[in-house]
Amino acid sequence: MAAHKRPTKFSRAKAASALTLAAVGASVLVPGGSPDAEAANLSTLALQIAESKQGAPYQWGATGPYSFDCSGLTQYSYKRVGKKLPRTAAAQYNRVRHVPGSARQRGDLVFFHSTGGVYHVGIYVGSGKILHAPKTGAVVRHERIWTRSVSYGRVN
Repeated sequence: MAAHKRPTKFSRAKAASALTLAAVGASVLVPGGSPDAEAANLSTLALQIAESKQGAPYQWGATGPYSFDCSGLTQYSYKRVGKKLPRTAAAQYNRVRHVPGSARQRGDLVFFHSTGGVYHVGIYVGSGKILHAPKTGAVVRHERIWTRSVSYGRVN
């Protein structure tokens, strides 16, 4: 007879988050759902975690929980829903599944490009806006996407 396994902290938190979301009419994590549906649910939860950090100060190299740089915020938020991301924006870009702008969803990562490569990352919140940790002297906040030199990625 198999021993009963006690739920992990993550699975209890995941279940509690799903119940909370159901109470406010959002999507619910469904065991055995499609991989795309699960990714969308986890992305939504990661976005909610990031939004709870609004107002936290930017600090280069910071990974939370009280201050962040851009990739530290995305790494922190996704880690809380059980998804591991690398430390830098460029490394995160190389790890995610790329999606066209026409298919972007809330919770997808938004990567900002220059001739030198990826230099910034945020989390898509909808309506052409992101949540991000922008720069020294600023705080985690919503902001309009200011350039067309972006691409989108979905954490699997």
